[in-house]
Amino acid sequence: MSNSFVYDSLSNSGKAGSSIALSKSKALSEQQIHLIAKALADPRRHQILKQVGKKTAGVSCSDVRECQSVTAATLSHHLKELETAGLIRIVREGKFAHLLLQRDVLKAYLDQLGTI
Repeated sequence: MSNSFVYDSLSNSGKAGSSIALSKSKALSEQQIHLIAKALADPRRHQILKQVGKKTAGVSCSDVRECQSVTAATLSHHLKELETAGLIRIVREGKFAHLLLQRDVLKAYLDQLGTI
C-alpha cells in the first residue's frame, strides 16, 4: 500500500530520505482506516508508536527493541503491522533500520475520527 500523500525529497542539507507532508491532506481509504484502527487496538503497538513519535527524527529499531520485552520476531510483527497501516516508515540502511512516524497519516486518521 502506498502513502501517495507523503513524498521523499532532498532536505536543505542535500541528504535524501527526509519526508515532508503536504499541506492538503488526502482522505484515507476505508481499508487504511481499518488497518490503522486494527494496528492501534494493540496496546504494545500503541506504545511502540508513542516511542517512535517522541523523536522528530525517528528512532532506531534497536532502541525500540531495548524498551520492549518481546522477542525480535514479535517486535518485527508489530512493526510490520504499523508499517502496513501507514503509521510508520521503516528506512533500512544495511542491516540497521530506522523508524519514522508518519504524522500526516496519523493526523488524517484523527481527522476522520473527528467526523464521526
